[in-house]
Amino acid sequence: MKLKRSLILAALLSTAVAATGCSTISKLNPFDKKGGNKSIATEGQRISVIAFDQKVEPADALKGTDFFLPPAAEQADWKLPGSNPEQSVEHVIAAPDFQVAWKKGFGQKGNRTFHITAPPVSADGRIFVMDGDSTVVALDAKSGSTIWRKTVRQEVKGGNGFRVLGVGFGGGGRGDRLGFGGGLAVADGKVYVSSGFRFVAQLDAATGAEGWRQAVSTPIHAAPTVADGRLFVVSTDNELLTFNAATGVPGWTYQALIEPARILAASSPAVSGDTVVAGFASGELVALRAANGNDLWSEALSRASRTNALSEIRDIAGRPIIYKGDVFAVSHSGVFAATDLRTGQARWSLPVTAITTPWAAGDVVYVVDKAGQVICVSREAGQVYWIRDLNQTDKLSKRQKKKRAKHPLLWSSPVLASDRLITMSSEGEAVALNPKTGEVLKTLKVGGPVLIGPIAFGGMVYAVTDDAQVIAIR
Repeated sequence: MKLKRSLILAALLSTAVAATGCSTISKLNPFDKKGGNKSIATEGQRISVIAFDQKVEPADALKGTDFFLPPAAEQADWKLPGSNPEQSVEHVIAAPDFQVAWKKGFGQKGNRTFHITAPPVSADGRIFVMDGDSTVVALDAKSGSTIWRKTVRQEVKGGNGFRVLGVGFGGGGRGDRLGFGGGLAVADGKVYVSSGFRFVAQLDAATGAEGWRQAVSTPIHAAPTVADGRLFVVSTDNELLTFNAATGVPGWTYQALIEPARILAASSPAVSGDTVVAGFASGELVALRAANGNDLWSEALSRASRTNALSEIRDIAGRPIIYKGDVFAVSHSGVFAATDLRTGQARWSLPVTAITTPWAAGDVVYVVDKAGQVICVSREAGQVYWIRDLNQTDKLSKRQKKKRAKHPLLWSSPVLASDRLITMSSEGEAVALNPKTGEVLKTLKVGGPVLIGPIAFGGMVYAVTDDAQVIAIR
């Protein structure tokens, strides 16, 4: 049942909540010819940048060659889903023993109604998490003890049932089930909350007291990014929203192509200087001026397959990352690309299908694809150093390999910590790889399905499970 719920959360066959209000599931189905706004989704001409028969394989020229990785460095906090506005950290000192230090439950488990989509964040020795029912919890990062708990979803009784304040859902109808998840960010002693219940809010990081709340028109499943006094977040109708971080006053907005089919996971924007880069369910990767929303460039990370209807789900569900002047992003439609941040010029692309966030460090960038392959790519040339299929490793028995070949596990975004590349699975397995070779160094059972990428700070690695547990690995 845990794996089943995890697969639902990953939504590889799901259409989730691209539409809003009381839409039925049939209307959200991308393969339902009667439903959805296909005229909007297919607007414009998409040109494939990758041949249909191209495959990802290690480059012969790179076999046995070494590459540079920066040494591991201390990381005191992890304030945004990717730690910093660029959503990019090179190499962190964390979890050298690779053993579970503690586990702590924090709220509503993932199920058919509630889905946990918020990556954990941290500041000042505290880790902040949010369950599927919009309850935010602050935990002591060393012990896991609860410091405060705040339910930001508010309900009042009236009429024929309960109404969610600022949301507009009526008396417990089917539309209420669309209100779940969201994300967190920390900045300047405040915790910023985005919610599937159609609001963004600011809480005091020390006490959980609410500073401000701003209603929005559509659910938000993505975590916000806070940079230079602005909050950036993407809603389920592919709109990039901005707010004044101190007051909550709305700023400029940007509307991407509306897409009826999307992944339940959602992407957070990356910010570098006065440029914000956002990925959307339409497969659009867009760079905008952070101050006013003016267009800088856009790129379509999508390709249509003649044999796979799921390629029509173009979602960039993982965060785009900015590293050394390039933007790295990957789509569910099968494009992993490097783009020059300044010009928008595509540097290279590979046919990789993923819903995870890439990780760049030194000479390489890592990505975990939908099939469970960890791929190590030359950052400059786009050639592949090595590929490790986590569902078919030598450490598995023949029975396990056969089972995973039929039902592959899903693997999270990676983190590079203490000379190990760490990723976790939908069956609660953490794997540490040699980042130079892809060799499996160690495995660890964490006790619950993990689909949200782990974070690393203060010498520890932390993960959130779909069972609403925080797992601390020392």
